[in-house]
Amino acid sequence: MTAPASLRPAGRAATTRAALLSAAREVFTASGFAEASIAEVVARAGASVGSLYHHFGGKGELYLALFDEYQHRQEERAAAAVRTARVDGVDDPLALFLAGARAYLDGCWEERDLARLFLAGGGPAGFELVARRRYREWTRRNAAVLSAREEEPWGDALVLVLTTVMSEAGHEVAVCEDAGHAARLATDVLTLVARIGAAP
Repeated sequence: MTAPASLRPAGRAATTRAALLSAAREVFTASGFAEASIAEVVARAGASVGSLYHHFGGKGELYLALFDEYQHRQEERAAAAVRTARVDGVDDPLALFLAGARAYLDGCWEERDLARLFLAGGGPAGFELVARRRYREWTRRNAAVLSAREEEPWGDALVLVLTTVMSEAGHEVAVCEDAGHAARLATDVLTLVARIGAAP
């Protein structure tokens, strides 16, 4: 008789990994990286210290995994918004960029606990390098969306500026006092970017 998928080793491993990430999110966002306790993470996850080291190798790797998964969700939000806009008939590169940017900013508010954590800095050794690499990948994706412009193509410098604007806006959205303020700020930033794009 075959064991249910939830009881198979791979299923249990995935469940343990997810529980550790969920617990790490709670502990890191409450205490910051430096003050976070591995013992508290494993206690909240209902796991063992050994299982944490098996899945992640240590506290630093756990933090980096949390960052990676957050960034992946943000990328998926933006990509899904661009796909939806294309299905709806939008083909203007700036409009597509703005659709993705809106989804990104919305994600910064929806997951503001993580956005604030990663904004605060103080992660493990090597975190700055990992974050910079993800930022360069994001800039390249934005360049790919904007490069389809029929008029004068967007230059590398302008793509970098727009990406930086969105990054900083995301930080500010994440620390807004309430959802209404966050939504207004996001709209105002996107309106300004639209004006920049429309300028002759």
